[in-house]
Amino acid sequence: MRAENQELANWYRTMMAKSKPRYHEVGKDLGVPWFFIAATHGLEASFNFRAHLHNGDFPLTARTRQVPAGRPLVWLPPADWESSAKDAIKLLGFANQSDWTLERTLYRLEAYNGFGYRRRGVPTPYLWSFSNHYDRGKFVADGSFNPKARSQQCGAAVMIKLLVDAGEIQGFA
Repeated sequence: MRAENQELANWYRTMMAKSKPRYHEVGKDLGVPWFFIAATHGLEASFNFRAHLHNGDFPLTARTRQVPAGRPLVWLPPADWESSAKDAIKLLGFANQSDWTLERTLYRLEAYNGFGYRRRGVPTPYLWSFSNHYDRGKFVADGSFNPKARSQQCGAAVMIKLLVDAGEIQGFA
C-alpha cells in the first residue's frame, strides 16, 4: 500500500464493510464471496446501489448502455440492485464456482475488467492501484489506453488485503 493512498483506501474498506450484509445476500445465492462483489461494486459503480454492477451504468431503472450493453436481458423496471448484480455475476460465469482461492479470485477480478493491460505489460490498476505494483497507465475509455494516466481508484487486491488485515475475511495469507 502506498502511504499517500491510505486514507482513501480506508474509505473503500469502510464502504465494503458497511454493505457486507447486502453483498453477502447476493453472494450466497450464487456461491460467490461477498468481498468479490464488494470490490467489483467499488470499482464499477463507486458503491452506488442505483447503478449496475456490470459496468456502473446509471440509472438502475434502465438497461446497461456500455459494455455489456442491454443487460439484464430480463428486465422489469424499476429493478433492484440485487437482480442486476446477480445478472452480472452469472453473465461472466462466476456463479456456483467452487474455487475461490486468492489466486482464482484475483484472476476473476482481472477477467471482470479485461486482460488488456497484459498486452501492454502494465499491471492492471483494477487489482493493483494504490500498491507498489502499479504506478501508471490506464484505459481511460473502452479501447483507449493512456500510458500517463493514473487510476484514482483502489485496486481490488488492495481492498482484499485491507479486509484481511481488518479481520473481515479469513483464509488469505
